[in-house]
Amino acid sequence: MTVTGVTDPVIREMGGGEEARWDAFVDAAPEATFFHRAGWRRVLEEGLGHRAHFLFAERDGEVDGILPLGRIRSRLFGDALISLPFCVRAGVVGRSEETRAALERAACDLADRLGVDHLELRQEAPRHPDWPTQGERYVHFRRALDPDPEANLKAIPRKQRAMIRKGMEAGLEGVVDDDLERFYPLYAESVRNLGTPVFPKRYMRTLREVFGDACEVLTIEHRGRAVSSVLSFYFRDEVLPYYGGGGPAARDLKANDFMYWDLLRRAVERGYTVFDYGRSKRDTGSYRFKKHWGFEPEPLYYEYHLVRGREVPDVSPSNPRYRMFVEAWKRLPLPMARLIGPLIARNLG
Repeated sequence: MTVTGVTDPVIREMGGGEEARWDAFVDAAPEATFFHRAGWRRVLEEGLGHRAHFLFAERDGEVDGILPLGRIRSRLFGDALISLPFCVRAGVVGRSEETRAALERAACDLADRLGVDHLELRQEAPRHPDWPTQGERYVHFRRALDPDPEANLKAIPRKQRAMIRKGMEAGLEGVVDDDLERFYPLYAESVRNLGTPVFPKRYMRTLREVFGDACEVLTIEHRGRAVSSVLSFYFRDEVLPYYGGGGPAARDLKANDFMYWDLLRRAVERGYTVFDYGRSKRDTGSYRFKKHWGFEPEPLYYEYHLVRGREVPDVSPSNPRYRMFVEAWKRLPLPMARLIGPLIARNLG
């Protein structure tokens, strides 16, 4: 990419060994998120086998902006360049509008050169009113935490609070695990029951290796037996529960309800001040579950630059094209779901 003037930002891809420079910019940029961290390039490439393109903008040798991108190529779901696959939001971050615009132009140029179906930018605020979107299909849930755990419990609506207390009365206890051995089977069974292919264990292992202490597993035990588990990210003042699930006993024990409460309580004790409940599609089970906790949805804006594609993609389970697949997947024997699921899930984006 060429420089058009001495004051213009220079756009290029992040090279090997430049992760520390990238992350230093992320740490200093208030609008950057956990999903902007440089480690996601390794997660995409080593954990899932996808090509990543992490765009740098530089002025006078200093990082002036970033835009992480990953390419998903799938016969089932198409060919897309996304900021960032498997992440809630990782749109452009820059010190000026000029830099942000230059990075997005570079992303469009890259999408055109690669010949993908579309470029998808995932962000918290709209930037391109003339681009097609998915409306406000996706939302995220975040809430500030009180330093007093009892105040946080009282802030949860009464019916949901009753579920948490039932878990307490059942004698549930939370334990931070050092590995994925208890988490992964619980997560795999849970997503199979929802009709969703499971991610490969290699992906989860790469998350742990790349992000270290910022990626933690909390497992809920009943009489020493693991009944539910959640993998969470920690970033700045936030905790982000991201992948979780429970076994057959979790429903009766209210283990999932207790699990998120225990995670919230522990986060407050460690000084975190924001609970980020993540992304959901409107009017889905996870959307309603989070609403029951008293969290209010905030819209996410996914905007598309179409290249070879003629319309915005819809890989939602509510799409009639995939609904039969979802129902069939729920009935798949668990060993088969764990064998086949990773081959599909790595392409969902």
